[in-house]
Amino acid sequence: MTVQGKPRKAAVAAWIGSALEYYDFFIYGTAAALVFSKIFFPSSSPATGTLLALATFGVGYLARPVGAFVLGHVGDKFGRKKVLVATLVMMGASTFLVGCLPTYHDVGLLAPVLLVVLRLLQGFSVSGEQAGANSMTLEHAPGNRRAYYTSFTLNGTQAGQIIATAIFLPIAALPEEQLLSWGWRVPFWLSIVVAAVGLVIRRTLEETPAFEQEVATNTVARMPLAVLFREQWRDVLRVVVAAVIASVSTIFTVHALSYAVNTMGLERGPMLWVGVLANVAALITIPLWGSLSDRIGRKPVFVGGSLGCAVLMFAYLWSISTGNYALIFILGILMFGVVHSATSGVWPSFYGEMFTTRVRLSGMAIGTQIGFAIAGFAPTVATALAGTGPDSWLGVSLITAALCLVNVAAVATARETYRVPTEELGLDRKLAV
Repeated sequence: MTVQGKPRKAAVAAWIGSALEYYDFFIYGTAAALVFSKIFFPSSSPATGTLLALATFGVGYLARPVGAFVLGHVGDKFGRKKVLVATLVMMGASTFLVGCLPTYHDVGLLAPVLLVVLRLLQGFSVSGEQAGANSMTLEHAPGNRRAYYTSFTLNGTQAGQIIATAIFLPIAALPEEQLLSWGWRVPFWLSIVVAAVGLVIRRTLEETPAFEQEVATNTVARMPLAVLFREQWRDVLRVVVAAVIASVSTIFTVHALSYAVNTMGLERGPMLWVGVLANVAALITIPLWGSLSDRIGRKPVFVGGSLGCAVLMFAYLWSISTGNYALIFILGILMFGVVHSATSGVWPSFYGEMFTTRVRLSGMAIGTQIGFAIAGFAPTVATALAGTGPDSWLGVSLITAALCLVNVAAVATARETYRVPTEELGLDRKLAV
């Protein structure tokens, strides 16, 4: 394979793997918003059941930091490819088993306990997915196009959301009795196909030139985590704080759907289509934003996207409160499919460029997954603080805007790295901001 072809193959493999893996992850979020409160927490009041169901979605994020420490160590010491294969197998198995679970009516409290265990395994698995795929793609990419190529990892996650939501469209249209008895299980069972296809793709990947160079020169860190926290702990902290921008995604994907269907009484089908179309738009805009940041820098694009999300979340959630489907579609696609994509197109390269090859996977995994753990509970916290009434959209919007501003503050303190050669990334802590 030519040198030029390797970055493309790495980007395609990252895209496909992320799409398949995040299909598994997001069908859980959709099911948590639509059916889990009724089949795993039926003894609770409707509001409490919804809160508990959303909490199980957030629980998966608790396992992410733990998985990041473990899988980050493996990826930096033994190679990126091993992590990418292992995460796919774990995710496929745990998701398939969710579809096999008994309900609360069958076994009582054991049902939600088993659900939480499998959700933790999902979270552990996904903790190494994006960091591994981003490291793989960044280290294969030309120095002047790193953001463009790494953006395909996040582009793949949007495709995973499209597939997950599209699978649920006919399922959500089933009569209530069929949806709650067997319909919700079908998307989870399909994960066995997802895992098989993804495994074949990932096993054909080549290890990155940067990691192979470390192996050849015997410079692979024996204890990557020790090196990371001794030399680059500030960058880890910066990524943790910046990664809370993922709250926009969890609020949009989980909370807004629950608010629309369970609180405002809107139809499931149209609300699921908002997610599909927003993610279709993101497939186009994410690589465009990544390419723009290769020309003008990571920070202007990232900050612009974060500030835009802070404003547009107010408009999107307000539109749901009006029940106007035209407004909901326009503002949902604009906010998530266009503006939020600016952050998604930049952070895979921006975070990875903060670290040296020796600790890149660990640094990205630990930093992002702790930040994502915060984001994972954003729907639960927002619902608990703002309530579940028709006017709760304002409180949720304020919480989301505050998290966006936290991200902006972290990004503003980071170094600008888009012109730094790949082999020098993370080596000079005094680069111009």
